[in-house]
Amino acid sequence: MQESNIRKKHDIINVFKLDKIYIFKHFFDDKEIFKDLVDFYNSELFRFEMESAGARNKVMKTLYMKYGFDANYVENPADYTVMIGKDQKYAQILKDSVDFKETKDARIFIMKDLAAVEDALSLGAKKNES
Repeated sequence: MQESNIRKKHDIINVFKLDKIYIFKHFFDDKEIFKDLVDFYNSELFRFEMESAGARNKVMKTLYMKYGFDANYVENPADYTVMIGKDQKYAQILKDSVDFKETKDARIFIMKDLAAVEDALSLGAKKNES
């Protein structure tokens, strides 16, 4: 019996462009995948960061060709952005965000995917309209 060369289908990983870097957040069950991408991991922010389009393309190609992940490039994160008041609990929202900032009155989060947006909304966040 011949072995199949068909890639195993995995999750979709959103890669966001923020300012001059490209970022994504994903927990890999397979330690080999993490080892392959460790040079791009920011352990302080718990996310992967690429400083150039070339590095982004290399990572996206590795995720797709070697591990079967579909990498979705998101240039405008508006659909993934939520906000909460400064007095609201935010630990669960922060866990599934790729980036956040604080303003005088609110905390604004860019969520890693649309499921995380829905989870944040169920926790009291609102879509960020600005």
